[in-house]
Amino acid sequence: MSEPTPILIKSKKILASAWGSLTEYVLGVKRADGRGLDLVREVYDHGSAAAILLLDPQRAVMTLVRQFRLPPHLNGDDGNMIEVCAGLLDGDDPETCVTKEALEETGIVPSSLHFAFEIYASPGSLSEKAHCFIGLYDETCRMGTGGGLAEEGEEIECVEIGFDAALDMIDNGHIIDAKTVALIQHAALKGFLG
Repeated sequence: MSEPTPILIKSKKILASAWGSLTEYVLGVKRADGRGLDLVREVYDHGSAAAILLLDPQRAVMTLVRQFRLPPHLNGDDGNMIEVCAGLLDGDDPETCVTKEALEETGIVPSSLHFAFEIYASPGSLSEKAHCFIGLYDETCRMGTGGGLAEEGEEIECVEIGFDAALDMIDNGHIIDAKTVALIQHAALKGFLG
């Protein structure tokens, strides 16, 4: 692995601050040929997150969620995205976060958690790093109905999908959320999907 490029942050300007913050940075970088260069980059930061793929190996199904996402809609795609459960850490450790999100969104508390990986979905502009897990469950792990938190404006539908059908949905473009694709493919590679 090569040495990281030395970076000098020359300036930082907050462009917007609401749910998250949008900041403009001016970076001084040294090119491979030795010349210096200033780059301007905008970074959106709303904190890091955790995500969980819920698997019922006895029935060979997974529980995902469907919810409306404005950015895909604005981009001309179906905004009703099929995803794994996920949420911002908001001060929790990743394990606590995914357990809480699974219960809120699906009503399931997994019987075991398996760390999978950490991922940046869009490192060119987002600071968010997602801590990703596989959560195993069976019918005894259902503790509620899920659906998300109404006070947070969530309206979440639980979607139970067979293992093979989920892989097909990635192939045919029905599952296009990065963390969901990565977790399903990880589960297949590691033998969680049979």
